[in-house]
Amino acid sequence: MNKKEMEPLLHAEHVTICYNGKPVVKDVSFTLGQGEILGIVGESGSGKSTVIRGILGLLGPSGMVTEGDIWYKGENIVDMPEKNKRKLLGPEIGMVFQDCGAALCPVRTIGVQIHEAVRAHEKVSKQETRRRAKEIMQKIGLSDSGRVLDSYPFELSGGMNQRVGICMAMMQKPRLLLADEPTSALDVTVQKQVVEELKLMRAEYHTAMIVVTHNIGVVRAMADQVLVLQNGTVMDYGETERVLRHSENPYTRKLMSSVLHLKRA
Repeated sequence: MNKKEMEPLLHAEHVTICYNGKPVVKDVSFTLGQGEILGIVGESGSGKSTVIRGILGLLGPSGMVTEGDIWYKGENIVDMPEKNKRKLLGPEIGMVFQDCGAALCPVRTIGVQIHEAVRAHEKVSKQETRRRAKEIMQKIGLSDSGRVLDSYPFELSGGMNQRVGICMAMMQKPRLLLADEPTSALDVTVQKQVVEELKLMRAEYHTAMIVVTHNIGVVRAMADQVLVLQNGTVMDYGETERVLRHSENPYTRKLMSSVLHLKRA
């Protein structure tokens, strides 16, 4: 194995993120290898989503990484020109939003939106886009993929729109998938299905993931490592079993006592 293969896929190093000069994420570090899943947990306002927005460069005009570095495949994303960063988003780094239905355009069909997203990065026909989309949809439980592609978001259930979001994010088989509260808008049964589908994407494409959630039960079901945040500060970080079952941190133990437990398949 050469040095390049031994490097972590993603490495955050003492990252502080501020909005309007006020730190909301403070001195956060973690490492993610290819094919690994990191769960970031904590209560609302703990800075979970801000971490992945920092990776994507979507902090807005008032947000900034003020200290530290975020390395992706050996390149510092923080210092990367916007033109280069845009090339990463899609082919290399995919995103699943909390409410994928709300993130979709309501007056364009799913098939048109998926094709537009792929065309932003490569020359591909509508037929090839549909073929790829159907292949992924079949894997994640959307057996009626032709109807889904010809539907508008409001014609689909919340669970189906969330699967569409997973499909769109995986169309170019990115090395890294970021998921921001991917199950919070769903009922418990569909939550478990989406968790299993994300795990399938890891198994099929060896995709690394960061899953942001307030539900430690979801993380227990799928993550290799856990990062626990409170008020932007790291309370716990490490292997899932150790953090969730043997943590000495009172905040982690408090979260553990208040979540739904999802068992691994």
